[in-house]
Amino acid sequence: MSVGPEFLDARNFLLAHRSDYEAARRDFCWPRVDRFNWALDYFDVISANNKEAALFIVDEDGSECKRTFIELAIRSNRVANYLRTIGVRRGEHILLMLGNQAALWELLLAAMKLGAVVIPAAPVLTPEDLVDRLDRGDVRHVIAAADQAHKFDSLPGGYTRTTAGGAVAGWNSLDNATAHSECFTPDGETRATDPLLLYFTSGTTAKPKLVQHSHQSYPIGHLSTLYWIGLQPGDLHWNISSPGWAKHAWSSVLAPWNAGATVFIYSQSRFRASDAPEGLVRFGVTTLCAPPTVWRLLAQERLESYPVRLREVVSAGEPLNHEVIERVRRAWDLTIRDGYGQTETTAMIGNPPGR
Repeated sequence: MSVGPEFLDARNFLLAHRSDYEAARRDFCWPRVDRFNWALDYFDVISANNKEAALFIVDEDGSECKRTFIELAIRSNRVANYLRTIGVRRGEHILLMLGNQAALWELLLAAMKLGAVVIPAAPVLTPEDLVDRLDRGDVRHVIAAADQAHKFDSLPGGYTRTTAGGAVAGWNSLDNATAHSECFTPDGETRATDPLLLYFTSGTTAKPKLVQHSHQSYPIGHLSTLYWIGLQPGDLHWNISSPGWAKHAWSSVLAPWNAGATVFIYSQSRFRASDAPEGLVRFGVTTLCAPPTVWRLLAQERLESYPVRLREVVSAGEPLNHEVIERVRRAWDLTIRDGYGQTETTAMIGNPPGR
């Protein structure tokens, strides 16, 4: 079954009915698919000859990294071909521990194309945390930022080890991917129900639980997030979230690219609320998603002094207090749509657009 048209039709319907929530709710139909690989059947399709920015990262030192859709499609093909040479196979589990660096997005696409299963891991995790994830996650491959590799020095296991962003003795290097073909041929079809992501919950009240998402549940399911946030083609979307958490996957990868928007990252070792409004103005961010903790910090800034170009603002996590919502409304004439729920297990529950 060719599934690209069904997915595109559903996506285009939501984009066309952005301002008509009742019609969207009444007439939207989820694409019904048996075989689906979002990276191959959707991302590569919209990326063909597409020189629009897909990813825009600004680092603390002011350096910028931009990748177009076509560049990411080609680069992820090279990465997928390279991962094959080090033994990554369909269905095998990869623990991915990277910061907000371009390699993270390339590797997510490459893993999808291979049919491998990704276990995102936050860089703040300790070796003790990682032991549990390696064991219960049945990890066969670890790909980590070079500055995180030392955390695995004493950890047992027969997994392959690959670094991104620098060479480490005894580890493979993702830099070698550049030597591989820019064309990728899958080894078979991907079923929509095949596993794609394994997330560990935060473990706030109990031992972290392992939650599985399929090629259908997250890439297709987050068409709802595209609509909820209000994303449109050409938007510059900033999701303030750390890699390794589910919110990063659905609001810094799937939802914006489902819309054909640009993922924007203002990378900081530690979030500074005083820098955020200036970044919003300087780079022309049009849509913003942030957790309540960030919104509460932003509310303490002189927001009225910043002529932002924002069209949509949302909060995701626990419920946001009314005072902060009112503060932003007075400053920017925008209403924060407040979403909340367990991000590792489902999309957010929150207010629909325009409500």
